[in-house]
Amino acid sequence: MPTAGVCEMRRFFVPPDVIADGCATISGDLFRHMVKVLRLKPGAGVLLADGIGTEFTGIIASVGKESLVVTLQESRVSAPVAAVPRITLFQGHPKGDKLEFILQKTTELGVAEVIPFAAARSVPRIRKGEEAEKVFRWQRIVQEAARQSGRSSVPLVSLAGSMAEVVNMSGHGVKLLLWEGEKVNRLKDTLANLPKPETIALIVGPEGGLSADEAAMATAGGFIPVSLGPRIVRTETAGLVMMAILQFYWGDIG
Repeated sequence: MPTAGVCEMRRFFVPPDVIADGCATISGDLFRHMVKVLRLKPGAGVLLADGIGTEFTGIIASVGKESLVVTLQESRVSAPVAAVPRITLFQGHPKGDKLEFILQKTTELGVAEVIPFAAARSVPRIRKGEEAEKVFRWQRIVQEAARQSGRSSVPLVSLAGSMAEVVNMSGHGVKLLLWEGEKVNRLKDTLANLPKPETIALIVGPEGGLSADEAAMATAGGFIPVSLGPRIVRTETAGLVMMAILQFYWGDIG
């Protein structure tokens, strides 16, 4: 039976541990999506990405009640992108579904990691015991965004507490704090005076911005406060603007 061309194949992310002995066994939500929603059947060609840089072409060999098996044919390892800094966005938790939008769009722009945190002015508060469920949902959002945008890797999503925790967990080569209260450091001048880093940490506040105490804490922890000059943008826009600028200046845009 002739196989479908790569351009015709549907692409899915799978955990690396489902791949063994030349096959991938898919179950759970992805199995239901492939079989119940997309109605894929034995003989259909698929592309499977393991989220860490390897893609496989394969053919669905069998479909059971709770799982399906894909026979893998070829694998391709993405070219290394060592020259592109890994960018981590520390996002002050915003209202409503804005975080979902931020996760989707920063994934499209190449973010490596997104870590929402409870800023002093964050209105949403995640109740104790709900953290794992939230992170699981966020990880599925970036996985789908990575699939749709053709990425070979999936950003990591985790959760931080206060600004103090953000500062403690950020050991990046360049650390930037986007703060509307900054009156001296302009982003363009700051970037021009820094060597190209391997890793970048970026802090963006929620609606209402960061408090002066939070900005002082981040600055004391090595973050460089920068502004966009006369531009005051919404929290769901700020990370996207900064990602685009950083990817253009040091990354793979342009």
